[in-house]
Order: sequence, then C-alpha cells, then structure tokens
Amino acid sequence: MTKNQKLVVCFDIDDTLLDNDQMEADLSEFLMKTFGANGRDRYHELFEATRSEFGYADFLGAAERFRMDDIHEPLAYDLSNWLLDYPFPTRLYPHALDAIESVKPFGTPIIVSDGDGVYQPHKIARSGLQEIFQKRVLIYIHKENEIADIERHYPSAHYVFVDDKIKILSSLKEQWGDRVTTIFVRQGHYANDAALRAQYPEADVTLEGVGDLREFDLSQIG
Repeated sequence: MTKNQKLVVCFDIDDTLLDNDQMEADLSEFLMKTFGANGRDRYHELFEATRSEFGYADFLGAAERFRMDDIHEPLAYDLSNWLLDYPFPTRLYPHALDAIESVKPFGTPIIVSDGDGVYQPHKIARSGLQEIFQKRVLIYIHKENEIADIERHYPSAHYVFVDDKIKILSSLKEQWGDRVTTIFVRQGHYANDAALRAQYPEADVTLEGVGDLREFDLSQIG
C-alpha cells in the first residue's frame, strides 16, 4: 500500500464503542419498575421474536408490538420515550473517543454496524458518534455479507475491522484474506462467551478494551 493510500478503519458500535449490555440492563430495570416482571418478560419475548424474524435487534419494533398487546395502556408510551431519550453519550466505553482519534494519522475511521433503520441511526447520532465520524456511517443487517458495498463507499487496499464479535471477524477474514486486519475487543457478553469464541479462529489482534487501540501501532499494517 502506498503512503497516500490510507487504511479504512471500521468500527462496530454495540459493545465495541458503546456499552450496549449496560443499556439493555438499564432497559430491563425500567421495564421491571414500570410494567412488573410479566411486562419485562413479555417485552424481551417480543424483542427476541423480532430479532429472529428480521435478523437484527429492533428495540422500537419490539416496543410497538408491546404496545399492540394492550393498545389502551398509556404507560406503553413511556417505553418509547425511554428508548429515544436514553443517554447514550454516557455509555461510551472509557477512551473510546481517544481510540477513534488515534487511528486518524493512519487511516479513515468509519462506522460499520448492524441494526434497524430507525433506532440504530438515532443511537449513533444521539451518542455523538455521527458527528465524530463526520457521517461516515454504514448500517446493514449482516455487515459480513456487505464487503462489496463497504469497498464501494470507502475503497482501500487494506481494511482494519474493530469488533466484539469473533464470528463476524472470522467471516470477514475468510472473505478479505490479507486485505483485512481483524481486531477483537473483549467487551460485552458475546466477546466473553468462551464457548462461542472457541468455535472460530483467533483474530489478528485481541484487545481487552477498545481504549487499548490507542497503544496499537497501525503504521505497519497494509
């Protein structure tokens, strides 16, 4: 790769830059306080059904189905407001912003995320990440199936992918080969599932947290 041909550094969002596990724990607590154990469990049931149907997490879609369970329950609106008003800036991992800044001398940082087309963009904007990444945001249903589109939007001889899901990193490595450097961050429940990790090859680089990317030398990659 020539000196003027920078890397493209792709950051995942959930449990990579944002502590999504904590957001979901906060949501469960809210559901319990507002609707009781039955309401909490019903929302989670609808959430998992929605994810199975569409292939991605859809918090607002599950909230709408939850509302339709009892169309005359005004508290259902509180759930939508809670989701939309959630303070995502407070859920950025320590030094996540420094990690993003640290890659800029070596490449172009972009967001490559999975999710729905309403709440995921809202989350990215509300957290401040849309502005930080200067709107360089791609959202797919299964991003590991979209490398051609990633290349179309952000062409490069070499990519770096930072993610908490070893399955996705393994798939990207199989497709891109030596054109990608995979960086696995051990944050969140997927990353710390030892049985799941054992099913896939190790990433090129493993970090305990995204903040550790500040200390990683990207100058030799590519």
